[in-house]
Amino acid sequence: MTNQSNLNIAVVGGGPGGYAAAFLAADLGMKVTLIDPEANPGGVCLYRGCIPSKALLHVAKLIDESRHAKSWGIEFGEPKIDVARLRGFKENVVKKLTGGLGQLSKQRKVEYIQGRASFENSNTLKIARANGGDESRSFDRIILATGSRPAVIPSLKLDTPRMLDSTSALDLADVPKTLLVIGGGYIGLELGTVYAALGSKVSVVEMLPGLLPGADRDLVAPLHKRMEKIFESIMVNTSVAAVKDEKTGIRVTFEGADVKEREKVFDKVLVSVGRKPNSEIAGLNKTRVKVGQRGFIQVNKQLQTDDPAIYAIGDVVGEPMLAHKASHEGRTAVEAIAGHKVAFEPNAIPAVVFTDPEIAWAGLTEAQAQKDGREIAVAKFPWAASGRAMTLDRTEGLTKLILDPKTERILGVGMVGVGAGDMIAEGTLAIEMAATATDLALTIHPHPTLSETVMQAAEVFFGTSTDLYRPKR
Repeated sequence: MTNQSNLNIAVVGGGPGGYAAAFLAADLGMKVTLIDPEANPGGVCLYRGCIPSKALLHVAKLIDESRHAKSWGIEFGEPKIDVARLRGFKENVVKKLTGGLGQLSKQRKVEYIQGRASFENSNTLKIARANGGDESRSFDRIILATGSRPAVIPSLKLDTPRMLDSTSALDLADVPKTLLVIGGGYIGLELGTVYAALGSKVSVVEMLPGLLPGADRDLVAPLHKRMEKIFESIMVNTSVAAVKDEKTGIRVTFEGADVKEREKVFDKVLVSVGRKPNSEIAGLNKTRVKVGQRGFIQVNKQLQTDDPAIYAIGDVVGEPMLAHKASHEGRTAVEAIAGHKVAFEPNAIPAVVFTDPEIAWAGLTEAQAQKDGREIAVAKFPWAASGRAMTLDRTEGLTKLILDPKTERILGVGMVGVGAGDMIAEGTLAIEMAATATDLALTIHPHPTLSETVMQAAEVFFGTSTDLYRPKR
């Protein structure tokens, strides 16, 4: 193994992929410079994405649960919402985490530069510091971790604070009386959940036949049913033809076979139609890096671009655009630079939608198997038969396994229900370790827990679940 610990490397972008790469490189003895526009590392995830949204979703769940408690014989008054203090709570969470990363940078002797980088050649960056002044620096290797940004539909672009994207929605300037969310993906549904809990009348419009197009329909069904209760309306098979800023709000024109009301005025409109890679890096054309048709930087399994001196990780290299995927790619890139024999080739990358109920899946989905014409076996355990789900009064959940019918190997795991995002890691591990249904069925799970449903789904596969009656296969 070649020792590359004395290399001088730059990481452009301080998000979960960038700072993970920078910190590991420093731990391996490399001289590291981390460049990002923010005052501390963290990237979109910590400043304008995963972390602030989850802080607000926690509050939304608390509000919803306080209202639901009436059915248990406990009644709370209607919550009084102080938007400024709520915003402060969210911002304090962000400040603590990003500040902590700043401290970790110093402890690891990572040179952190607040600024922007552009290429002069494959090994040289021009760095424009946020506090003024430009400088050119040469490096042995450069890792691009520039992330992504909200996608924009030109026909829906209006220069008004009433039009929101995920970033401005998380700023929580106020709570509009009515809000339209354009896009039924995970970002739109998570933010719609927050605003609905805070008092907005939220409508969602999705051009495809169902919410969360990437997830299996049986997992989405319980969420859709619950969202029909908390949202004003859910319009699928419907698109937005036009938006117009008027004195009383944004007038939206809808199109689609199922449209009941062609025009409606909303106080605010949140556009959440996906994200776009930040691959338009100044001077990139002075290198050998290649960018594909969809805007993603092309890399091999070591995350190396077509330019041997440049690596790229995270959202900028392709889907899924997830923070945990970026972090692992960052580690792989650094280990490859260090001369280790590594490749980024996971069998499963978990995905979580932090709505209520949560949806999570990893590995092969039932929809993908059907699309590929692949023979599978599916075992499902409904949470209506879970003692723990009953104690939580949340029995709408479901855990399912996608298996190879011949080898019994776990190919995919999906679940919907409270805490699904915390439990999906067991499914991911099962897929990575090539576990079988027998392995899961024989692994003793604690009782009463929701995690038992993974074991019980495996028992369903064999027709031996004691909590359900299912005839043997």
